[in-house]
Amino acid sequence: MIVALAVALSLQTAPPPDPAEAEVAAVLDALNAASSAADGDAYFALFTPDARFVGTDASEHWTLEQFRAYAAPVFARGRGWSYPATDRTITVADIPCRCIAWFEERLSNASYGETRGSGVLRLTDEGWKIEQYVLSFAVPNGRARAVVEVIRGDATP
Repeated sequence: MIVALAVALSLQTAPPPDPAEAEVAAVLDALNAASSAADGDAYFALFTPDARFVGTDASEHWTLEQFRAYAAPVFARGRGWSYPATDRTITVADIPCRCIAWFEERLSNASYGETRGSGVLRLTDEGWKIEQYVLSFAVPNGRARAVVEVIRGDATP
């Protein structure tokens, strides 16, 4: 009886799910679905026209058009990439409006293992759109120096 009462009280005090967070999560899931299917039209429709994409390589700091120029030939060959989220945190700003959201997520990739995605979305007349997406490798602190040495050319990869 006490357990049932505790469960009932916890259900009453749990905050309801945030619809905006669910909408942002749906955009991020659609991004992975479109890239996995090599559907460039669906993929790029999820970004704002002035979006930025920051990739894993130091040279990959692209406008949407630059990123489209890189990805379009890959998608045209029927190849895409898959980075499904295994964990995600979304925050929707309360001030000045509920029209900006940021996220960070752990991603899984067949070639690279665990990676990370983070970025910002903006609520537009067409729904939530990605303003900035940053894809990065998760480097364990214990291996960071060795990775930095390889990047600097101080060690043979």
